[in-house]
Amino acid sequence: MEHRDGRTPAPRMPTIRDVAERAGVSKSLASLALRGDPGVSEARRASVRAAAEELGYHPNRLARALAQPRSGTVGVLLNDLRNPWFVELLAGLTASLDGAGLAPVLADSFTSRRVGRSAVDQLRSQRVDAVVVVGTTDDDQELRRAASAGLPIVLAGTYEPGDLDADVVVNDDGAGATSATRHLLDLGHHRMVHLRGPGRVGSLRAEGFERTLADAGLPASVVAGGTGEESGYAAARRVLESRERPTAIFAYNDLAAIGTLSAAHDLGLGVPGDLSVIGYDNTYLAAIRHLSLTSVDNGTFAIGVQSGRFVTERLAGGGQGGRVHRVAATLAVRRTTGPAPASTG
Repeated sequence: MEHRDGRTPAPRMPTIRDVAERAGVSKSLASLALRGDPGVSEARRASVRAAAEELGYHPNRLARALAQPRSGTVGVLLNDLRNPWFVELLAGLTASLDGAGLAPVLADSFTSRRVGRSAVDQLRSQRVDAVVVVGTTDDDQELRRAASAGLPIVLAGTYEPGDLDADVVVNDDGAGATSATRHLLDLGHHRMVHLRGPGRVGSLRAEGFERTLADAGLPASVVAGGTGEESGYAAARRVLESRERPTAIFAYNDLAAIGTLSAAHDLGLGVPGDLSVIGYDNTYLAAIRHLSLTSVDNGTFAIGVQSGRFVTERLAGGGQGGRVHRVAATLAVRRTTGPAPASTG
């Protein structure tokens, strides 16, 4: 059949009523069977699924979510999709959520703020069952509103905002910074600088660096280094052009460390002959053979997995938030660290 203008109408999509009629059951029973309700016999369930497959029926997820108290989705709030640290954490989180039958919905808070929207409010409008905040964010006020409305919140790799009734999954940042600093001390470095990052995570890494040097009877130099390659480059360049040039730089993360490597190259410094460099997060970038960056492995995949577990426990009625889970840190030593130059002492 054609419309008067000659166009062929789109074929009608099969409905749950069509499935029920094909299987010879009621509409409500067909719906229960497709949802895997334990009250439906295996024979009925198989009959309904066979009818659905034969007709090419696919359930309307949105309509089903609106008819149920939960959507089966979890909002994942990211602050900067360009940071490779997110990749492995998301892999762990997705694996954990998938095992519980939950699907992640990603939202980029950085992009949303640029166009005047709230990423948290967008996630809430999609009726997500919980929100996982990955890394630092500026959406504190919106997150407080969501938490006060009863939405479960999990902070992954961050402590902020700290006044939420949220579960927290983080790396042991103080221990990670200590291991990096001790590695440089063992290599004979006495003049080293830490490029500090934001938030409590940045403070913990800086404190670990300072405490380890204080225990060794050495002064500690900490300067703002930001979280990206450009900010890391600018900070490292200023440090390396100073009169008391350090022999080692420990950066807040791998991106800032890569910016440091670029600054050293532009100034004609050899790595690790003239300068040793350590990053943090041990992202896939650190393992690239051309970079071979020594970096603190903060168990990013495990952080993602545990964050997913906290979500599923909260949704299963596992009480209020407030739990803190720390993942151990290890140092991955590669080619960007070596003995301090002999002439510097």
